[in-house]
Amino acid sequence: MEILNRPAAPARPAVPAARRAGTPPGTRARSWARSWAMPLAVLGGTVLVAVRAAGLGQWIVDDAAVTFAYVRSIGDGLGPVQQAGAPAVEGYSNPAWLALLLAGRVLGLFDHGAWSGVSDLALFPKALALACVAGTLACVGGAARAALPARAWLVVLGTGGLLAVNESYVVWCFSGLENSLYGLLAAALALLLVRGLLVPNPLRDGTALGVACGAAALALAAALTRPDGAVLAAAYPLTVLLLRRRGAPRAALVNCVVFGAGYGAFLLWRHAEFGRWVPNTAVAKSQQPPGPADLAKVGELLGYAGWALVLVCVACAGLVLGRPGPARRVTGVLCVPLALTLLAYGALARDWMPLYRFATPVWVLGSAVAALAVTAVASGAGLRGRVLLGCAVTGGLVLSIAGQQARGEGFRREPTLSMCWVADRYGRTFNAYADRLGLRPGATAALPDLGGMLLTSRLRVVDVAGLTDRTVADAYAAHDKAALTRHVLNEVRPELVHTHGAWPGKSGITDARLTAAGYVPLYREGNGGDYVLAAAVPGGPRRVDAVREWARPRIDRMNREKHHEGGRLGDCGARLVPDSPARRPAPAALPAPPPPGDAPPGGAPHRDVRPIPLASVRPAAPVVPIAREVAG
Repeated sequence: MEILNRPAAPARPAVPAARRAGTPPGTRARSWARSWAMPLAVLGGTVLVAVRAAGLGQWIVDDAAVTFAYVRSIGDGLGPVQQAGAPAVEGYSNPAWLALLLAGRVLGLFDHGAWSGVSDLALFPKALALACVAGTLACVGGAARAALPARAWLVVLGTGGLLAVNESYVVWCFSGLENSLYGLLAAALALLLVRGLLVPNPLRDGTALGVACGAAALALAAALTRPDGAVLAAAYPLTVLLLRRRGAPRAALVNCVVFGAGYGAFLLWRHAEFGRWVPNTAVAKSQQPPGPADLAKVGELLGYAGWALVLVCVACAGLVLGRPGPARRVTGVLCVPLALTLLAYGALARDWMPLYRFATPVWVLGSAVAALAVTAVASGAGLRGRVLLGCAVTGGLVLSIAGQQARGEGFRREPTLSMCWVADRYGRTFNAYADRLGLRPGATAALPDLGGMLLTSRLRVVDVAGLTDRTVADAYAAHDKAALTRHVLNEVRPELVHTHGAWPGKSGITDARLTAAGYVPLYREGNGGDYVLAAAVPGGPRRVDAVREWARPRIDRMNREKHHEGGRLGDCGARLVPDSPARRPAPAALPAPPPPGDAPPGGAPHRDVRPIPLASVRPAAPVVPIAREVAG
């Protein structure tokens, strides 16, 4: 550590104006190239990521749409609720990202319509993500300048390239979730640690307090972006203590006090507003203290990156850390937040979504360390060493890309549940159910897929997954299926219910329990499907049978097209809003069903209804015509 305490070199004397005027043209050209190398590297890395992200089309994961629904409610003056009339429940875990989206809505950039035919519900979050990617690379460049001033642009370009080929980073940064902001804050904190601490006597001049408070503010922003972001609060204290500078304990204490005061104030507000110390989502997911087996997920993460590439980069980092110099100091500082984010990832409960959704800060900091280490080793090597290093990095990168391609095949074939799919399959379809069945105004629907439903449904929505429902979340935390089914089927008693996949087993809302509670199926889907409370339908079985025949061909077609069109990468209208109730004939006016002998196999659907149009990657029709066709 004695290297970290060396005094700075004396400042160079100013160059006389006469000498500056006589600077040869070649020198001026090199100076111009150095001035523009960093901005061009940031731009180039951002473009690489953007090109990769373009393959996702307008796909937004449905979990992000839950945050969008809260943004709409807050923007409309309803408070932090999932929809009008619902109780205040913290059904989101990303208040900092929510605040950015809310600012966009206030400015008319989000949840207002379409830009050039593309819904701003998809375009604005992706534009924010791209800005965060550019900011992330700029922060990496700032840190790299402290280690390799002349080659910092290479570090930025290398980091951008590694992030662009990392499918996990690209997918989740452009999913509509908060990942891109989380990665930016991790990179900004790393930059502050490098630039604020690796200068002569930083703890004895006037910048010490500012650096400590700035690091606390960035860690607080990370904690408000994702709950596990709170782990970055340890980055500054650990770094200053490891540097063993005079005044380090005082600076670490200041940092901890500032972070603790800010985060404590937020926790007090959360408890006063929602009655919980943690977000409702954490209760529903039943996050448990991590055990040794949970940390094995870190090995899986490194395996996804590619062991060959990881080993090459670790070897380069080891060489850099073994040689005195600024690259050693910068690499050592960057490893502190990287180790913390790896630890946080290992402590989290395993996620059901593919492609390591919670690993974004690991990819950012790991790519920055890798690019810096490889560039530093190459800078000090001869021609033969550079060739060997280039071959090793290229080989590791090829193996990494091949491995990622194999692991991401399922996602590319059908991306994780999209906002548009949920809006069409549940939001608009359940609106049509309510109209055709003649359900009472303000009827209730209970289901586990929520985001697109909240944006488009006129019904009161109950979240069977528990993210936005306090009672359901408590039942999951207590592992009490009986309490959950009793609450949903006996106390809430929704008119419409949907369940599928793993949810019947997880929630206890099975076909048998639904039948016993007086529900009849409208559409069968594996071990679940769509159900209606028979007693809530005026007109009785005749009306239920007519709606069942109406629903089957339409939902069958929706499922077929979902599985054959990349999981709905296309749009679903300029705006996702609840449609107007359609006027339906009274039960007595319904025609009697045809005699069994006159009906073709599978039933005869009404001829006055067209199939539901599902968009591919090409722009689709506006939201109103789609809603009419579902309800028509």
